[in-house]
Amino acid sequence: MERRVRIVVYHARQCDPKKCTALKLSRHGLIRIVSQLRFLPKRAIVLNPFSETAFSPADRQRIEQHGLVALDCSWEHAEKVLSGHVRGTSRCLPLLVAGNPVNFGKPTKLTTVEALAAALIIAGFEEEARELLSVFTWGHTFLDLNGERLGKYSTARNSAEVVELQKTFMYSVRKS
Repeated sequence: MERRVRIVVYHARQCDPKKCTALKLSRHGLIRIVSQLRFLPKRAIVLNPFSETAFSPADRQRIEQHGLVALDCSWEHAEKVLSGHVRGTSRCLPLLVAGNPVNFGKPTKLTTVEALAAALIIAGFEEEARELLSVFTWGHTFLDLNGERLGKYSTARNSAEVVELQKTFMYSVRKS
């Protein structure tokens, strides 16, 4: 049997538990939730919207070996949570559009499951990403909105190429 990607989510308990995508994934046994930053795996890739390095397919090996981490906290408190010492290697996701009902169509306002799925697809773990998204009725919407972008990002060799692709997408949005 193929080894699954180790996915850990730091849950800051700042959201409505009934709407929290991380808690729902945990209830389905797809991720592990921790409530303290010190319990995050050491050399994992940490999805951090304030990182200066873009997530890319080059991060695949680190994800395979050490895991993928997301931080589930409200956007209002994200910077405070992330300013504390977070173990692992921080990466920000490139430009993507939310497909969830709360922030539908808003660039970069992704739920935890959308962020995890995007990272998994870019790193080449599409099956795992689809499994996470399948838990939500709107999961396919995220893929419908971002399929082209995710496909292109997943062909990049490194972070710099991802940033160049992102610039192309941003330019094409401005033109239309």
